Amino acid sequence: MSIVCLFPGQGSQSVGMGGDLFVRYADWTAEADQVLGYSIRELCLEDPRGELGLTQFTQPALFVVNALMWRARVDEGRPAPAFVAGHSLGEYNALLAAGVFDFVTGLTLVRERGALMGRVSGGGMAAVIGLAPDRIAAILEASEAGRRLDVANFNAFDQTVIAGPVADIEAVKADFEAAGVRAFTLLKVSAPFHSRYMHAAMEEFGRHLDGVTFAAPAIPVIANVTAAPYPADDVRGTLAKQIGSSVRWLDSMVGLLDQGVITFEEVGPGNVLTKLITRIKKSR
Repeated sequence: MSIVCLFPGQGSQSVGMGGDLFVRYADWTAEADQVLGYSIRELCLEDPRGELGLTQFTQPALFVVNALMWRARVDEGRPAPAFVAGHSLGEYNALLAAGVFDFVTGLTLVRERGALMGRVSGGGMAAVIGLAPDRIAAILEASEAGRRLDVANFNAFDQTVIAGPVADIEAVKADFEAAGVRAFTLLKVSAPFHSRYMHAAMEEFGRHLDGVTFAAPAIPVIANVTAAPYPADDVRGTLAKQIGSSVRWLDSMVGLLDQGVITFEEVGPGNVLTKLITRIKKSR
């Protein structure tokens, strides 16, 4: 039986996540505190300063909790996955699980990624529910405001996220409502992630990756950018494109289903990805 382990990204965080894993894996907890310069356990369990929802804190926190849950899964002797995949930030946990880098290296990368993405402002994102991706693309192409927007996340057959200037997102809302959209919801984010407006941050992060050594994945890692396994000889190039490119989650999951995968296991807090794969399976 082929198993795919899925690692969630930003939006899955909640106060209390990680539970007793911080004590159970005190070595990684101490390493995280040293890399980050603050108590990761306090942030995740108590969030005393209301920082858990801020990108520069959310991303390291989720990476650590996902990593601790993966380590616990390994220690419990669960069957090894045939593939791993992660949604946006979660892709770093998939790469960690595949042995591409160690825990400290991954967390250091995520710290830099979160800081860079956290400094981008002036845009937003909206979830479009109830229309197929090709219909959404046609609606965006039909207006000047729409052509300034990008599809950030292809999440499911009926769930897509668009990103760009807030004024343009608001301008196309009526077009989507006229097309019969079931819901059009502005997301509580600080920037238009996974769009052309992240390209400056993407290029800066790419320069940071130049100083990092990556191993070839020991388990196939499905890349957000291509919806295909990471090439063994170009982990750096593939990862560098991720911040400013669409998350092709729907294509990734359909590709795995087409290969006969039937068991998907979410390794992280919450069940966002479990719900998405259920919706994708139902639509097929």
